[in-house]
Amino acid sequence: MLPLPAGPPEPTIASLRHDGESLALYWTFYWAVAAAQLARWLPRKPSHVLDLSGPDAHTAAQAAAAGHHVIQLRDPSAEAELRDPGGNAEPPEPVGNVSNGAGSTPPHGPPPPPGNVSNGNGNGNGSADGAGRPHGAGPADDAGSARGAGSAGGAGLANGNGAARGHGSLHPVIADSESLACLADTSLDAVVADDRALSRHLATEATVAEIARVLRPGGRLFFSVDSLTLGMAILAEQNYWAHLSDVPAAEVLLIPWPDGTITRCFQADQLRELLTGAGLEVEWIRPRTTLSPSTVEHLLTGSPKALSRLVRTELTAPLGDESLGIHLLASARRPGPHFNRR
Repeated sequence: MLPLPAGPPEPTIASLRHDGESLALYWTFYWAVAAAQLARWLPRKPSHVLDLSGPDAHTAAQAAAAGHHVIQLRDPSAEAELRDPGGNAEPPEPVGNVSNGAGSTPPHGPPPPPGNVSNGNGNGNGSADGAGRPHGAGPADDAGSARGAGSAGGAGLANGNGAARGHGSLHPVIADSESLACLADTSLDAVVADDRALSRHLATEATVAEIARVLRPGGRLFFSVDSLTLGMAILAEQNYWAHLSDVPAAEVLLIPWPDGTITRCFQADQLRELLTGAGLEVEWIRPRTTLSPSTVEHLLTGSPKALSRLVRTELTAPLGDESLGIHLLASARRPGPHFNRR
């Protein structure tokens, strides 16, 4: 019997926390998939969107470039991230309630003139990722760059329209992203909490309840979290074997990373319970990517122009095994009339 061919080695969990060199091609693929998934999900018509994804994500810029009026909520600790190109601190937006009456205007006054989309750095589509998540130095093609979420290319790959509408606005606001106390009830059409934001909010139930409060009936939530698969791999890599036996019975799974930070990991069933407990309806739950990092690196090393085909493979993959992948992606809605749904 002939021996099986050796496959590419799987990366360690430490490498998934990234330095500037590890898995550059995989992260190019990952963020191209993320941009395309969000472009497919965003409402068709201009809407009021809250972005909780954090200062390192480009989701807010992508939503604004697609024509939406976006509040990018940043915790006070992230204020230092709001810098103009000269390095001077940009004053945050004042915090006030969002009108929810008929004919309401976007938060904090009317939006800027059409096309005036700012991401707090003086440009409309973001730049370098400063949190150790590499943009990906690998070859790029029509699928967009690693973090090209604000570009028309990412949107075009997802929904075929190819062009960002460019009539949105982006309002950075310094406020508590867990309590959402600055936002009025039923004031928003959509909430985006990508880049594992709800895994960093360890009291996730309270945050999701607040999201449900500020969504209008029919409003939708799009978010990603760390998966149980990732959490177990982190424990195994740190030789926490005794803790692994407790994982299946754990109601709340808090995982320490080697750098001392804590993340909350979820099974798909736990996400369903979390969302329904807050009064939201689950639309779908799926892995962000089903292709493994080693597979993507291997394929893109051999054929750099395969990126767009790999992204389309992810977008068209049926909703299958939810246990796959290091991150889970989910969509939910507040019961009520359908609003701006595709």
